[in-house]
Amino acid sequence: MSSAASSSKTDDAAALRRSRILSSPLYYDVPPSKVHSESYLKSLNSSLNVSMIIEVPPVAMLPNCLVQKKVLHPFRKQVGGTILAAKLAKERGWAINVGGGFHHCSSEKGGGFCVYADISLCIHFAFVRLNISRVMIIDLDAHQGNGHEMDFSDDRRVFILDMYNPGIYPLDFEARRYIDLRVEVKSGTATDEYLTKLDHALEVAEKRFDPDFIVYNAGTDILDGDPLGRLKISPDGIASRDEKVFRFARERSIPLIMLTSGGYMKSSAKVIADSIVNLSNKSLIDMKS
Repeated sequence: MSSAASSSKTDDAAALRRSRILSSPLYYDVPPSKVHSESYLKSLNSSLNVSMIIEVPPVAMLPNCLVQKKVLHPFRKQVGGTILAAKLAKERGWAINVGGGFHHCSSEKGGGFCVYADISLCIHFAFVRLNISRVMIIDLDAHQGNGHEMDFSDDRRVFILDMYNPGIYPLDFEARRYIDLRVEVKSGTATDEYLTKLDHALEVAEKRFDPDFIVYNAGTDILDGDPLGRLKISPDGIASRDEKVFRFARERSIPLIMLTSGGYMKSSAKVIADSIVNLSNKSLIDMKS
């Protein structure tokens, strides 16, 4: 087969694949202008810039084609998972992306291992394609969600409840001004105190905002022993936390997506799995459908 014929066959296969993707009911296009600027996306063509965002210095020495394939492509897949979760949650009431939750990235700036602003992109997608008008972000990662806070600083359609350790990264005092309901939990906070504060925060949030969609950023870096979160929440406390948020949404018939976000111990994976099983056992999600 000639090189020209081989090239034509490859092009035809690519066109067929794209056609199938575009015709899928799970696919919607979201205008790039709604999320990241062209200048930010172009900055990712620099391996040095990517290395600073994900805080892995050796990445700066790699050819950018390799960084695109091995680093950025997996990040984009997780972003796609968040978008798909939004669509499924609108249809079925809930969805979980075992990934995503890149809450330190805004439309113009990445950081803290967050290259793409999947939370912001997901919310714009919900506004544009899912007939959603009011979104509540419940960010319970140990770190402040400064990325989405900057992106929705002047958008009254989005209400942000952020419960975080104020003594750790990112220490973004400007972004803190845009948190609608700020709950600070200092280093060393234990399970009972944490869950009591969460109960109160959800009660206040309900009185202040009436969402028709919830984005739940469920970081497990609040676990006791996590080197970055510095809190002391037990595995059972994580399950109780997730149960409270899902029950909050379920009792009000609000579609919810859960993103697993930060967690820096090997035990985090099992904690997440056990929490999801607990949600199923409590009939807050149905994994059979």
